Order: sequence, then C-alpha cells, then structure tokens
Amino acid sequence: MASGMLIKGQWTKNRNDQDQNGKFHVKPTTFRDRVTSDGSSGFRAEAGRYHLYVSLACPWAHRTLIMRELKGLNHAISVSIADPILGDKGWSFSETSDSSNGVNHAQYLQEIYVKTDSQFTGRVTVPVLWDKQKQTIVNNESREIIRMLDVEFAELATQKRDLYPHELQQKVDDAIDAIYLPINVGVYRAGFATSQAAYEEAVTELFQHLDRWETLLSKQRYLCGDRLTEADICMFATLYRFDTVYYGHFKCNLRRILDYPNLWNYLKDLYQRPEFKVTCNLKDTKHSYYMSMTEINPNRIVPKGPIIDLDEGHDRDRFGNI
Repeated sequence: MASGMLIKGQWTKNRNDQDQNGKFHVKPTTFRDRVTSDGSSGFRAEAGRYHLYVSLACPWAHRTLIMRELKGLNHAISVSIADPILGDKGWSFSETSDSSNGVNHAQYLQEIYVKTDSQFTGRVTVPVLWDKQKQTIVNNESREIIRMLDVEFAELATQKRDLYPHELQQKVDDAIDAIYLPINVGVYRAGFATSQAAYEEAVTELFQHLDRWETLLSKQRYLCGDRLTEADICMFATLYRFDTVYYGHFKCNLRRILDYPNLWNYLKDLYQRPEFKVTCNLKDTKHSYYMSMTEINPNRIVPKGPIIDLDEGHDRDRFGNI
C-alpha cells in the first residue's frame, strides 16, 4: 500500500501500478543488501544495531514482526510502527505514538529513504530494515528480511526455532514462490484491477491456488509438512486479512477462508500461538485499508463486520502438536 512515490528524492502523489490492460503490478523492492552472521556482507548481525520500520496493517511488514517474535529477537532489533492511515505523504509516525523509538525521529517514512539516497526514485514501502551504525537502509524486501532474522540472527535469538531447516529448504522456497504471485499479490491484483478482464483473471487464479492449498492442508498440518516454517508466516499474513478486508474491499468474494475447513482451521491454529497473536491488530488493519485506499473506497467507510472468531477451537492437533 502506498499513496505516492519519490522521484529523485522528491515526493509526488502521482503513481500508477496498472498497465494498459488494467492489470496491477507490484514494483520490485530496491534495497537488497544482507545482514550476515559473520559480517562478510558488510552488515554483521549484532544486537541493538538494527531497526525495523513496519505497519501493523501491511501483510509484508507483518511477516517480519512475526519472525521477530518467533525467534525472540525483540531485545536485539527495535521497531517503529507507522500510523494506521496512509496519508498524502505516505507512511507517517505520530509524535504521540512513541513509534519512532528515538532512532531517526522521522515524521514520514520517506525521510528514511531520502536519508539513505537523496536521489531515490521509487515506492516508499514497509518493512524497512535500518542499520543504526551505518545510517542506511539495509533491505526493504520482506522475504529477505525474514530469512535474515531466521538464519543470520540465529545466535542472537532467545528462541532457538529453525524455520528454514536444512532438509526442508528447497520445499520452503518453493512454497513461498508458489503462494507469492497468485495469493499474496493476487489479492492486490484483484483489488486494484481497473478492468473486468484483469480482475477476473486475478480472482480466478487466487481461488484456484487457495483450493490447492486447502487440499494439501487436509493431509498435513503446515504448508511444508509437519513443521512450522517461513512459508507459513508468508501465508498467514494474507489469510489473516482475507475475510475482513480482501473478501469485501478487494472483491475476492468467491469464498471466505471461513468456508475452507482446512485453511480456516490452519489460520486459527497459527493465530492462537502467542507469537502470532501479539503481532495482530485487526482494528488498525481494517482502518488502514478502508480509509487509505480512497480509489477503491472514496467515502472511507469502515465496515463493522464481519464477525469472526479466530480464538475458537481448531482441529489441527490431529496431525500432532509440533
């Protein structure tokens, strides 16, 4: 989600992510440096050195918060949480929220991008992994950030979970690839389509892939088998927002996740884990989507429903408690 972009370091509200056929395209992220455990990349994994800029509403940023909790890296990596509503100048940090954490004292996330590159051209997105020592953005690609937190920060983690186990690495990578375009991006391709054909193509593909994972999850507890992995974090962030936002706001309304027995119980299983639940804020999420995206919802009306209970019992324990 973004309300504009930077062009040579100057903010502009003009932005178009649709092609001539009305299809929505996600522009690639820009900062792709890596933190490594041994510092060979120039960025060594160290406690207190790095800072995350996130939004509680954004599914991409949500991934990094979940991984930070699962690995027990709260002491090692500080966080700034953006205000829920995306304004004319992009993601902002209110003076009263204490969300800037005293790192850069930025009012807008765009300031962090310009501080890194005064001539930056591109979208200003969360998450952002910031290096306090070198005063620069290391990375703003969520998939790469969660991998770094999982693998490169492992020695600093207080929770010794491995969500990218050696024997499952190819399977995890394949699963993340498989859900990325049709599901993670697919909801946006449907929601931001500006032609009937583009919308129908996106929403059809989205539900074909949800159907596929519904079948797979009838046979195993997690996307890659009997172990929680990075792939489950990537799926959760989308499923969590589906019935409350994507179903209505983005017209992804062939079925709800609630209508899929296995996906629904899988979602509840993940949500009810303390490390997942503590990162979830449905109020911020709904307000952000419905009040920020005025091209879809010009009157900025936030619906009261639907009423869903993610705390109700689930049946995933039938596969074993791992």
